[in-house]
Amino acid sequence: MDKVSLDSIYRQVYSRYPEVSGKRPRPQEYGNNQYLLVFHATASLPGGKKIDRTVRVVASAEGKIQKMSSSK
Repeated sequence: MDKVSLDSIYRQVYSRYPEVSGKRPRPQEYGNNQYLLVFHATASLPGGKKIDRTVRVVASAEGKIQKMSSSK
């Protein structure tokens, strides 16, 4: 996976989940020319509480996101 493809994926993830902005996970091979990227961050909630956020992205080597999911 090249740098241009990774940058494209990062921009898309950051726009949808701003709390993971700046995180740059390393892609792991995930089968047929696909890669898995897992972003971890902590988000602040009203009242001062915090919550962990994990965003999983499955993308092709060309940088096209196949699936994106998050958990709280």
